[in-house]
Amino acid sequence: MQNTLERKVIKNIDFNCDLAQSFGIYKNNSEFELLDYVSSVNISCGFHAGDPMTIKNALLQAKEKNVVVGAHIGFDDIQGFGYRQMDLSEDELEALVIYQVGALMSFAKSFKLEIEHVRPHGAMYKQASEDFNFACAIARAVKKCSQWLVYYGAAGDVTAKVGEYINLPVAHEISLNKIYNVDGTVDYSANDIENTDTSISRLRLLLSSSQVYNNEGGKTVVEADTIHFTNRISNAGELAKRAVEIISPLPVNYKNACKSGWVE
Repeated sequence: MQNTLERKVIKNIDFNCDLAQSFGIYKNNSEFELLDYVSSVNISCGFHAGDPMTIKNALLQAKEKNVVVGAHIGFDDIQGFGYRQMDLSEDELEALVIYQVGALMSFAKSFKLEIEHVRPHGAMYKQASEDFNFACAIARAVKKCSQWLVYYGAAGDVTAKVGEYINLPVAHEISLNKIYNVDGTVDYSANDIENTDTSISRLRLLLSSSQVYNNEGGKTVVEADTIHFTNRISNAGELAKRAVEIISPLPVNYKNACKSGWVE
């Protein structure tokens, strides 16, 4: 991957975070601390997290902040927060995806909002970043919901090929707290970085040259359309606040519109 992509300055990039990661009496109000710093949000759809009132609250807060709304889909694993692997047939996976995206689409419509993207969660996200056929099954299901939805996936060859094969717009996602392999894929065995200065240095490198530091001490060129901010690290708020001081985030569809010539 690093041999086929060219280094370039990134002028427009989306910041995204997850919302509605609560269920019943289990609340996660700290997630809203990131809302002031992102341009898009991924709202859990009730399988790995999220219940009707939590989803409603997340949608209303997203509307108030005028950020882009997307569906955060996961395995049907509320007890494991969607971090446990599930062996599903392609038909089962398709139904799982359409059920969640469709539910959030209907919910959003009631508040005059539109869903613009879909981002897998946890174990589903990891498998989609490594398994082309699995990722294609998700993308096909997303496209059945709407051909205009953007598929958010981990930056790399799998996501790029899925977009081309399914003919669905994709957004390559980078996380400033993740360690990357030489080929530009996430090193899922490594612990998250929780040093703000280190992550900001990684952001500056990404914006100036489309590169990430890899786990062999070098740099790898990556495709990057969006940066994921998670509240599961201790310095989440501080990192997001400093990141917007460096670049003002813009939604992925705005970037796509820029490419098309519709806006400048």
